[in-house]
Amino acid sequence: MTDAPQLYLMTPAGAQASSLAPMLAEVMDRVAPACLRIRGGAEEDELGRLADMAREIAHARDVAVVIDDHVKLALRHGLDGVHLNDGAKAVRYARKELGDDAIVGAFCGTSRHEGINAAEAGADYVAFGPVSDSALYRGDPVELELFQWWSEMIEAPVVAEGAITRELIAQLSPITDFIALGPEIWTQEDPAATLALLWG
Repeated sequence: MTDAPQLYLMTPAGAQASSLAPMLAEVMDRVAPACLRIRGGAEEDELGRLADMAREIAHARDVAVVIDDHVKLALRHGLDGVHLNDGAKAVRYARKELGDDAIVGAFCGTSRHEGINAAEAGADYVAFGPVSDSALYRGDPVELELFQWWSEMIEAPVVAEGAITRELIAQLSPITDFIALGPEIWTQEDPAATLALLWG
C-alpha cells in the first residue's frame, strides 16, 4: 500500500461514443488513469461503439479497459475485463469466461463480507462506495474505516468510488489503491480541468 493511489476513470453512464471520444482523450492526457471503466446505461450497439472507441484511446496510452457487467461484450470487443456491480455473485463465472489474464473487479457497496467473498472468489480488485452521499447509489455512504481495515488485512486491491471530493481524496490516499472518478468530472463544463483540480 502506498500513499499515492492511482486514478480509476469511469465513463459517463449512457454516453454516446461520438461525443465522448475527444473529451475522453483530453481527460486521459491530463491525468493518466490506471484503468478505464465503461459504464452501462446505453443500448448494446452503442455500448459496442463505446467499447471500440474506449479501447482505441486507452490502449494507445497503455491503459486497461473494463466494462460494467457485460462479459460477452468484453470478449467481443477485445477489452481487458469486466467490472461486476453485484458483488461476488458472478466473479467465478466471469473468470471462467474471460480467462486468468482478464481483469475481474467487483463492486461490493458497503459490505465488508461481500468484499471478502469477492476477493476469495478471485476478483482482481474490490470497490466500495459511495464514499459520501450520492443519489446514484443505493444505501448510505461507506465508512472510511472499511478502507483502513481492508488495506491492512486484505491483499486484493481496493477501489473507492462514489461522490468523491478533493478532501476525500486526501483522506483516502493512504488507505486505497485506486480512486474512481466519473460523475464528479463529466457533469462539469470542462471535465479535464475539473479532474486536474480534484486530483492535483
